[in-house]
Amino acid sequence: MERYAEVGRKTGETDITVAINIDGTGKSNIDTGIGFFDHMLDAFARHGLFDLTVKVKGDLNVDGHHTVEDTGIVLGQAIAQAIGDKKGIKRYGYMILPMDETLALSAVDLCGRPYFVMDATFNAPMVGDFDTQLVNEFFYALSYSAAMNLHLRIITGMNEHHKIEAMFKAFAKALDSATSYDDRITDVLSTKGSLG
Repeated sequence: MERYAEVGRKTGETDITVAINIDGTGKSNIDTGIGFFDHMLDAFARHGLFDLTVKVKGDLNVDGHHTVEDTGIVLGQAIAQAIGDKKGIKRYGYMILPMDETLALSAVDLCGRPYFVMDATFNAPMVGDFDTQLVNEFFYALSYSAAMNLHLRIITGMNEHHKIEAMFKAFAKALDSATSYDDRITDVLSTKGSLG
C-alpha cells in the first residue's frame, strides 16, 4: 500500500494543506505564495520521488516567516503520518549532494526523537522573495513535527540559491533512503524494539 497522508492546519496567520505520498514518482503541485519556496518544495518532491501537494494562504503582508515555518510544521506531520509504524524501513539516510560550487550534506534518523542541527551561513538576506533566515526555521519546524533527527551542512558553497537548493535536494535524497524498505528488516530497526 502507498504511504500517503493529508494534513491541514489553520491559524490566524496561515491556512495550510499538505498531502504527501512517500511512494510517489516526484509529482508536485505547490502554491505557497513565495516563488523561491515553491521551487524548493518542488525540488524536494522531485528528487525524493515523493508526490507532494502544498497549498498555503499566509500573512505575506507581514513577511514570509509564518508561511515557511508553518509549512514545515504541517509537512513534518504529514511525513510522520505517511511513514506510519516504520516497520521494515532503513530508518537512516544520508546524502552528500553537489550543485555547481556547492556541496551539501544531509543525514536523517527517523528515530522518533526530534533533533536538528544546521551548519550553514548565508551572506545575502534574500533569494528572490525568500528570506534566507527561514531555511533554519523551516527545517527546524519540519524535523520536530516529524520527530526526526536531521543534520544539514554546507561543506562548500558561495551562491545562496545553490546552497539552499542543494540542502533541499540532499534532504530529499536522505529521506527517500531512510523511508525505503529492506527485506532483511522485519520489524523496526532498533535494539529497543521501538522507535520514539
